[in-house]
Amino acid sequence: MKVIFLGDVVGEPGRDVVRAAFPALKEQYAPDFFIVNGENAAGGNGITPKLCIDLMRAGADVVTLGDHSWDQKEVLSYVDTEPRLLRPINYPPGTPGFGSVVVSGNGKKLGVISALGRTFMGPQVDNPFLVIEGEVSKLRTETPCIFVDFHCEATSEKIAMGRAMDGKVSAVVGTHTHVQTADEQIFPGGTAFLTDAGFTGPHESVIGRDIDSVLQKYRTLLPNRFYIARGGLQADGVFVEIDENTGHALKIERIQWKMASPYA
Repeated sequence: MKVIFLGDVVGEPGRDVVRAAFPALKEQYAPDFFIVNGENAAGGNGITPKLCIDLMRAGADVVTLGDHSWDQKEVLSYVDTEPRLLRPINYPPGTPGFGSVVVSGNGKKLGVISALGRTFMGPQVDNPFLVIEGEVSKLRTETPCIFVDFHCEATSEKIAMGRAMDGKVSAVVGTHTHVQTADEQIFPGGTAFLTDAGFTGPHESVIGRDIDSVLQKYRTLLPNRFYIARGGLQADGVFVEIDENTGHALKIERIQWKMASPYA
C-alpha cells in the first residue's frame, strides 16, 4: 500500500499547490491514498465546508485538522456529516465530528487518526497517549494499516508518540510547526516516523505568512495582521509504503514538490 500525506495547507496559495501537486505526485508515486492536513486552509485559520470539499475533489481521501479546527464556525455543523474530515480524536467526549476513519480504495483499507498534542498548545484536550491506544485497537479490527497525523508543537512529544505507537500503527507523522524535519526513519517495530511534514503553500515567507508583516511585529511588538505570503509555492509531505498484511512500513520518503507561481 502506498500513501502520500501533505503537511498543513496554508491559505489560497496552499490550496492552489494541492490542486497542482496531486496529479504530479500521483504519476510519480502511484499512491493508493492521499491525506492532507487542512487546518490552515481558510486564510491560515481553520477550514470551511466548501474548502474541505474542494480539497477532496482535488484528490484528498482524508483531510485532518488540529488546534485551528473550530476557527471557522460553519465547520461545526459540517464535521458530523463528513467522516473523512477528522478533528483531533482527543477533544473531549461530546465534541462534534470524528477523530478517525477507515477509507477504502483499490481493494485496500487504511485507517487514519488525527490527534492533538498538549505541550505548548492552546486547547485543553484529553491525553493523546491514552486516547489513541483504544482507537488503534478498534481500527486494527478492520485493517493493520494505520496512519497517524500528530499535530503538536514540541519535538519531544512527537517523537514520544512515534515511539509509543511503534509496532502498533504504520506511520506517525507530525504537523503544526510548518518546518519539515529531516529525521524520517522506520522504528524497530515497523512504524514509519517523521517529526514534522512541513507545510503546503508559500515558502518565501515566515511559515506561510508575509515576511514584512511578521518582521514588523518582532521589531515593534505592536499588534499586526499577518498576511498570507504568495511566493515560493511548495508542497511538503511524506510518502510511505506499507506492507498490507502486517501494517509495517517498508519505506518512508520526504516530499518537497515545487510549483511555478501562478501569481503575477
